[in-house]
Parts: sequence; structure tokens; C-alpha cells
Amino acid sequence: MKSNKNTPDIPSLIRSFLIEHLLNHKNASPNTIKSYGEVIRLLLEYLQCRYRIRPEKITLKDLSTKNIIEFLDHLQKERENSINTRNSRLAVIRSFVNYLLLVNPTWTADLRGILAIPVKKSGKKLVDYLSQEEMNLLLETPSPSTWSGQRDRVLLLVMYNTGARVSEIARLKVADVKLESRSGKISLVGKGRKERSLPLWKTTVKVIQEWIKRNGYSPEMPLLPNGRGKTMSRWGITNRLSTAVRKLTVSRPSLKNRSISPHTIRHTTAMHFLQSGVDITTVAMWLGHESIETTQIYVTADIKMKEKALKTLQEPNTKGFRFKPSDSLLAFLENL
Repeated sequence: MKSNKNTPDIPSLIRSFLIEHLLNHKNASPNTIKSYGEVIRLLLEYLQCRYRIRPEKITLKDLSTKNIIEFLDHLQKERENSINTRNSRLAVIRSFVNYLLLVNPTWTADLRGILAIPVKKSGKKLVDYLSQEEMNLLLETPSPSTWSGQRDRVLLLVMYNTGARVSEIARLKVADVKLESRSGKISLVGKGRKERSLPLWKTTVKVIQEWIKRNGYSPEMPLLPNGRGKTMSRWGITNRLSTAVRKLTVSRPSLKNRSISPHTIRHTTAMHFLQSGVDITTVAMWLGHESIETTQIYVTADIKMKEKALKTLQEPNTKGFRFKPSDSLLAFLENL
């Protein structure tokens, strides 16, 4: 590493941060390292486009608070990233800055401004999810007469059955699915390399069995490959879902203005569990949440569950009344 107090080799430190620090010291998953690298790549490309700073020539001064703030604004305004995405990008940059200060604390004067950049507050949106009818229609949308349509049917069914994250779905191999005649389970690797095993519906077992048999897939092959037989990317999975949704909007125009992503399917699985009476602790374990607090968003989202809760309370036996204003102006306003 060719870095010293006066002229730190930032490109070398970026490589060291991703490989040595995150992988060897933090034991981060390959998916986490890839995500961090993506953020740094976006930052370097922005500095190159905006200030013609070549990535291999980037210096400590280029990582100014001003440049970082401008980059974050660029993500929101030009790339149309959400506030939550902006904040997650900032978290990655802060992590890299903390690593630089670990390497050499004397760089504090140059970098402390970045650590002081505040996260943006965002209003909490209600969780969007599909109704049972909408989900069933979506599962039937891909054409069963083509290879890609058959793959997409398996893809959507597995996503709904498991409520898995898109990264968990993308990593699935044939060996991760244990199938018997009428039952089966699937093994997922979630955040922090945490594994969990989930049971499958009989319908899912049958569909996956037919899919593997029809294509002659070996245990080490991707369960849901792309057209080249390789692992599907997150973008590829999102694109196939979007294709199915667009096709469904022909008969269900109400879906047209809704943003339905793989995470929407995950929300849908969670909501349907809760609506069926499954307790929130079980749902949290099913989704792979570290804390039950993360799962609480689903409880606050469903109006049907709230209406059901209200029905358990006996209505108060109070009589209605009508306010009678005694003042002429109040009477005028009351009768508008």
C-alpha cells in the first residue's frame, strides 16, 4: 500500500477497504462487498463526469464534504434515488471514511466534515402489497408455452412462497431445494450470511420438480437461471417481475400506477401471513428479520386487521347530539 500522511493512495485504499477490511476483518458477505463497491463506483463516476477526476488519480482532497454532498444530491435529483437510498449510500461513504481514519487518524481535518453530513428524514410510507386475488393473477400471467415464461412462473411462485429478498432468490441453486413426493423445503442465505430453511407448499414442490426435471438441471446449477444459463441478477429478476405486471395491467388497470417490485412480493407474503392469523414473531423469523421491530410495519399497514380489531370492542352506548349554537354568527357558520 503506497500511502503516507501527506499523499495517501486513495485507489489502493479503496481496494484494501473492500478486500482486506470488509472481507477479512469484518467478515462481510460477498453481496455486502459488492453493494459497497457499487456505491464507491457511482461516486468515482460522478467525480469523473463532473470534475474530470480520473478514478486512479483521485486524492484525499477530492473527497471533500462539498463533493460528497453534491454527489448525494445528484443521486436524488438526477438518478431519482429515494431518501432511504440516499441515506444508505451515505452510510457506505461514512464506513469508508472511518476506515481511512483507522489507517491514519491525522486525516481527520480533511474527512471529519463527511462524518457530520446528516441523514435526511423521510416520511414513513404505508407498506404496499398485493391482494390475494392480485397475487394469484400475477402468478398465472407468464406464458407456460415458453422457457422464459415457465421460469418466471417458478420465480414468482418461489418469491411469494418464501417472501425472500431478491438477493436471496438470485443466489438459489438447485441443491438449495430439498424435494420429496409431497413436501419440500428451501434453504436461503440472508443478510450477514445467516441461513434459514423454509417449508414449501405442495404446489411449489410440484412446480419446481417439473422445472428441474424438464431442464435436467444438476445440483450446482442456478435454480432460476437467465437465458444464458447463468445466475439471474437483481435487475434481471426485477425486470421479469415488471414484465409480468405490465402484462397483467391490461386486465387489471388498477395496477398501472403502482410501483411493484420484488420487495412488494415480500411485503405481500408477510401481509397474507398476518391476515391469516400467523403471529408476528413467526413472520419475523420467516422473513429473516433480526428484530421483531422491523416486522411491526406490517401490523400498522393493514386496514382490515384494524377493522377486525375494532369489531372485538363493544361500541359505547352513547346517544348522538347536535350542537345548537347560541350566537348568531355561530348559527350562520353552522348552516353554511
